[in-house]
Amino acid sequence: MALIAWVNGQFLPLEKAVVHIEDRGFQFADGVYEVIACFNGSFLDLGAHLKRLERSCQAIGIELPVNQEALQSLIEQTYQQNPFRDAMLYVQITRGVAARAHLVTQQLTPTMVITSRALPMPSTEKISAGVNGITMHDIRWKRCDIKSIALLASVLGKQEAKLRGADETFWQDDEGHILEGCATNCFALINGTLVTHPLDHQVLGGITRNMALRIAREQGIGIEERRWKLDEAGLTECMMSSTTNAIMPVCHMNGELIGTGHPGPIAMLLRQEMLKAFAALQSDVPH
Repeated sequence: MALIAWVNGQFLPLEKAVVHIEDRGFQFADGVYEVIACFNGSFLDLGAHLKRLERSCQAIGIELPVNQEALQSLIEQTYQQNPFRDAMLYVQITRGVAARAHLVTQQLTPTMVITSRALPMPSTEKISAGVNGITMHDIRWKRCDIKSIALLASVLGKQEAKLRGADETFWQDDEGHILEGCATNCFALINGTLVTHPLDHQVLGGITRNMALRIAREQGIGIEERRWKLDEAGLTECMMSSTTNAIMPVCHMNGELIGTGHPGPIAMLLRQEMLKAFAALQSDVPH
């Protein structure tokens, strides 16, 4: 079955889904995006994703090409036209097409693309072993709260992690506090409390991050949103969250053990509860 994409008002076979060479997303990375998980036809926090997409558009002065109700319908249709039971839906909106110049001098029609791929999930072996991470000084722009398509720093971070035999790079600020990963949010268990960096211009408000914090509260786990470092006394676990990973334990950082060097009980509890929530989504889908 050929994959189908939605591009600027029509569904097209993926190999024919193209945008103009002077689209500002291509020329300037002048756009934003969302990645949404779908389990057997049921979307994970779709409303929250659409609200974040709208906030990102507003932050850079792009008007959504369609309203949220219409966008939700298009996302659902894109899922239905592709063969994946569990899917990862990608939505990208750019400022549109214009002759290459930094300054936009006319009203443009935004470009919107929606694609669907199989939802990647970590292997059983990776879950059992946990993630290996490295840290790098933060080289990104100063508005990480906007889900921008300008991801060169994250590409370089991922490549560096690969070169060093790791799975993820986690950004540190000038004082050594952990901010987030290239494509993940990050947490630590410190003296029994789940700690994560507060939301600001350095950290994206991850949808899965919010879900992890909600589940932690439901499980009676204390939460602190504050700056933290890897060498803090009482740090026994580290973990990361994302659409494709749910919660994953981080067991090594820069070649050093985190805690025992094995997935910790809190990370695995949160992961188990999150997977239960995913399973509940699937059971709610009519057959």
